[in-house]
Amino acid sequence: MTALYAGVAVGISLLGGETTSRAATTERIVTDRLTGLALYGFDPVAYFTDRGPREGISTYELPWAGVTWRFVNEGNRDAFMQNPDVYEPRFGGYDPMAVSEGLPATGHPSVWAIHHDRLYVFHSEANRARFLTDPDAAIRNADRRWPQVRSALVP
Repeated sequence: MTALYAGVAVGISLLGGETTSRAATTERIVTDRLTGLALYGFDPVAYFTDRGPREGISTYELPWAGVTWRFVNEGNRDAFMQNPDVYEPRFGGYDPMAVSEGLPATGHPSVWAIHHDRLYVFHSEANRARFLTDPDAAIRNADRRWPQVRSALVP
């Protein structure tokens, strides 16, 4: 599955209608500062299995990399446990377009794309649109800046 697919969830209101962040920007993985959940409690595996964001359930939680992840079912939780590097959003859930500019702008789970079997989340629809014009170049640029951005974040 090397195809590119992307989406903006119907009703960005999933998180109060905002793409501005309630996330802590001092963490290496974007974490909701109110709940402590990675990806605002959305299931990272669902983007691949359901082709879109789905809110996880507290019954299916997993602590990984210092944060709590939620899933819609046991199968998704198990898939993540077996290969978290595939399912975790690239750049820890930070917007790759912002990262390429040296900024840790938090991604929002309702503005997303999958490219080369990796999940990317974006701070805004505009950044997602810019990414989609040349995803490979955007990723190369973000990869170059990520060590600098990551080192400024609290472990």
